[in-house]
Amino acid sequence: MEPNSLPDPGIPAGNSSSVAQEKFRVLVGVTGSVAALKLPLLVAELLKIPGLEVKVVTTERAKHFYNAQEIPVTLYGDEEEWQLWKGRSDPVLHIELRRWADLMVVAPLDANTLAKVANGICDNLLTCVIRAWDLSKPLLFCPAMNTAMWEHPITARQVEQLKGFGYMEIPCVVKKLVCGDEGQ
Repeated sequence: MEPNSLPDPGIPAGNSSSVAQEKFRVLVGVTGSVAALKLPLLVAELLKIPGLEVKVVTTERAKHFYNAQEIPVTLYGDEEEWQLWKGRSDPVLHIELRRWADLMVVAPLDANTLAKVANGICDNLLTCVIRAWDLSKPLLFCPAMNTAMWEHPITARQVEQLKGFGYMEIPCVVKKLVCGDEGQ
């Protein structure tokens, strides 16, 4: 973990040097959907893009689906939020991450975290970053859940709520799901 690798809170991201300006910073959020299995692949593909710097914020439930040793970038979870902050003048990780990033991609966004974000609940590092997100920067979300959950009427309302915040949806794809169902 590299909590101290974040920029100085007094220096806006991208303005600390000309080298930093060449980098584009992507913060990937990953939640407890089985689609989190694809996190190592997603990070690997992002790292192929020249000039891209990537960090990951994970929920505790997402950790069940991937091996942290396969993630070649800094990975933050709830524990790091509390390890970094010891007193009043210390950096607050969710604020530092929102300052650091130029773009946030939440992939996958499970039904639980979708509901939390739509309703303003911020009870973990990822939902705190999203709640504090600078709305002038893009935030993309990729819903991923069982078809029965996707088709529930509340899901459409929650997706529209996120779009209303200015977040951009990357739509689900239809395929054979891990549970054996065919659908979203």
